[in-house]
Amino acid sequence: MKPHDISDARDPDMRASLAALRRAAQLARKTAIQTNTDLIVVREGRTVRISAETLRRQAEPDRNPVR
Repeated sequence: MKPHDISDARDPDMRASLAALRRAAQLARKTAIQTNTDLIVVREGRTVRISAETLRRQAEPDRNPVR
């Protein structure tokens, strides 16, 4: 199901699931940074390991927004 399809779902839990998955992913990134552990994800069908340092660099723009 595509994201726009999920937002049109009749089931309210299904409609809320995409936001819940995004919150869970953000929490996983935060936990990996705090514990200095790698995050394992699947991108384009391949398993990828992302280091805590890479996650920190990716998170920096969020902490220092450009004005």
